[in-house]
Parts: sequence; C-alpha cells; structure tokens
Amino acid sequence: MTESGVLRLSVCVSLLVGVVGVGWGVLAESRVVLFDGLFTSFGTALSGISLFAAWAAGLEADRRYPFGREAVIPVAILLQGAALGGTLLYAAIDSVTLLLAGGTDATPASVVGYGLVTLVVALAMTFALRRLAPRSELAAAEADQWRAGTVLSAIIAIGAAAAAAAAALGWHQVVPYADPILVLVAVGVLAPVPWRLIRAAGREILEAAPPRAVQDVIDTAAARAASEFGLGEPIVRATKLGRRLYVEVDFVVSAGEWDVADEDRVRRMLIGELEPIGYEVWANVELTTDPTLAT
Repeated sequence: MTESGVLRLSVCVSLLVGVVGVGWGVLAESRVVLFDGLFTSFGTALSGISLFAAWAAGLEADRRYPFGREAVIPVAILLQGAALGGTLLYAAIDSVTLLLAGGTDATPASVVGYGLVTLVVALAMTFALRRLAPRSELAAAEADQWRAGTVLSAIIAIGAAAAAAAAALGWHQVVPYADPILVLVAVGVLAPVPWRLIRAAGREILEAAPPRAVQDVIDTAAARAASEFGLGEPIVRATKLGRRLYVEVDFVVSAGEWDVADEDRVRRMLIGELEPIGYEVWANVELTTDPTLAT
C-alpha cells in the first residue's frame, strides 16, 4: 500500500473512532471518554495534514522550489506535536476544574466497555501502519498517535474497572472523582508523544545531524570510500529532511593528482553505499587542495 493509502486508512478509522467516542462520552456522561473521542477526532484533522504533506513532498522540483518540498514533512510533524500538546494541556485544566467541582456522574461499566473496544482498534492500527509503510515518517507519526491511543484506552478500561470495584465495595464517594483522575493520568502518560514529535521535527528543520544509526552508516561509507581510493580522513557533514538525506564528504588531496572524473567515482561509490538505507540520497563529494575550504 502507498504512503497516501496508509494515511487515508488512518484518517477513516480515526474519524470513525472519534465520532463513536464523542457520542459514547456524551451518553455515558464520561469526561475521559469524551476526551478520548475528541483527541481521536483531532487526530483525524492532523492526519489530513499528513496527507497534504505526503502529496506536497511528492511534487517534482521546479524553478520556485529547486530542491523540492521535503521540508513540508517535518513542518507537518511539528504541527501535529504542537496541536497534540495543546489538546493535552486543555484536558488537564478541564480535569482539575472537575475535581474541584466534585467530579462527574459517569457510569464505570460503560467506560470499561468503551476502553476495551478502542484498545483493540488502536492496537490493530499501530501494527498495521508500521507494517504497511515501514519507511514513512508520516506513517510513523500516525503510528505514534495510535500507540498513544492504545495506552489511553488501557488506562480508561483499567481505571474504570477500578472505579466499578470501588462502587461494589461501597466506596461510592470516590467514584465521581475517577473520571477526571483518569484524564489526568492519561495526560501524564501521553505527554511524551507531542514532545517527541516536536523535538524530532525541530531538529530536522534546524538541519541537525541525522539519527545516530543513519550517521553511523554515512561515516562507514565515507571511511570505505577513503580506503578504496587511497584518500585521507573524510570530513563528513549530513542532515536529514523528510525522506531526503543530504550528505557532503570532503577530502583534502595533493595538487595535480586528482581530476573531476576521480571525484565522480568517489561520489558514485558513496551513493551506492547509502542507497540501501531507504532515503533519497543527495550526496556531494569534494576533493580540494585547500584545507580551509573543507572546514
């Protein structure tokens, strides 16, 4: 399945779960179920942003965008992280307000049923997205959201089951507080998700070095090229932007011993070494006799 197809699947399923969650939350008078429904519905809008990003990144380079539009991918992921963070902050404030007001009248048994249903759906989508689009960062961001939904559903089901047990034991005074407390627990558990998205996307936008595993492959390829062609220590710079990997490798050489054809051979070898990692590689190799130009 294509990246766009996987993202459309995520949009459709999240829209369905969101509508069910909002309706279930209103009928059960449960703030945590309503929060989950709204969280999922909001994720649908964010999935739409991912679809747009995938489409824009796939457009051909032109005069206005000579390097393409790959930057739209980390921007979209950054927006997802910021929006999710804002949603969690609002939910936390709302839950504290409910606690101070005396809690809610939600029925624990109904909340348990919702948690179990959404747990199964979220688990299925998390595995499906990882399997159907293993190299897509947008699909990976979607999978992160569904994995967060899995955790949230488990918290809802377990917490509501505990509230139902408390009611059965006659501790009715604690039941109204279960719902807003569950929301606060969910917010605490989900908080790392938007932070992780914002951090990763921000690093790409600021042209930071690629992830350690990717950088290790680049360093190994550069060292192999240096050994193959009898070059000195390579000076390596790299960054990743969306699905594109930019690599620059400089070598300081003696004057009169190398020409452009030699430089091309080194570059072709480097690209061949990097292609298996699955990114669109933009590699540049420079052989220079002036050390100041390589720093």
